[in-house]
Amino acid sequence: MALEIKTIKGEIEIVSGLHIGGNKDTLEIGGIDNPVIKDPITGYPYIPGSSLKGKLRSLLEWYIGRPFEILQAKQKENKKRMERGERNFLDESVGPCNCGQCIVCRLFGSTNENAKHPTSIVVRDCFITDETQKRISEEHLNYLEEKVENSIDRIKGKATNPRHTERVAPKVKFSFEINYKIFDKKEKEEFKNAIATSLALLEKDYLGGNGSRGYGRIKFLNVRDENGEEFKIEIKELNKENS
Repeated sequence: MALEIKTIKGEIEIVSGLHIGGNKDTLEIGGIDNPVIKDPITGYPYIPGSSLKGKLRSLLEWYIGRPFEILQAKQKENKKRMERGERNFLDESVGPCNCGQCIVCRLFGSTNENAKHPTSIVVRDCFITDETQKRISEEHLNYLEEKVENSIDRIKGKATNPRHTERVAPKVKFSFEINYKIFDKKEKEEFKNAIATSLALLEKDYLGGNGSRGYGRIKFLNVRDENGEEFKIEIKELNKENS
């Protein structure tokens, strides 16, 4: 089969303040401690493709249970090492899957020498939509907000260590684009379902940092494929075995 490249385009709308950290080049008294990443040309915030891709991959790995499988395999190996007296080599860290065979590795890529083919998915950087830029210009839309947080001294009941975090404000929209290559016709529906699932999982989770404190809730809008047809975002049944 000849190589096919499929495309998914749409918008990401911020529902609760989004923080993806950038660089702070200068220290200002009373300034923002944690700025968001910004396009050096326009000065507007953007969502790096690497951040979006990494989150989609992580959620899909958890969905098919790969972290548990990796941990169980390491625990078995650790047990064997302990029985051999090799106590200095115990390892229970769980990083990204690198088996090269599962749906996640085939779609998002793997450095394993037994990988079936190159990385399939390409996730572009996401920039503020023209509509949002127009609202910023004409309606003076506040596209950034400052969130002030504190730690609480449990004994004294006082707030300590105030910190100022910059966030992309709710209602701001970003354009997104995902391309994915089809190397085998059997993967066409499988990859489509995996991407639809990862996008649906992300709507239920969060993007960026501090999600457990309410940051980074997003939703996808106007999602279309390369033919302009609706691309449905929903959780699908996936083949969770290595193929």
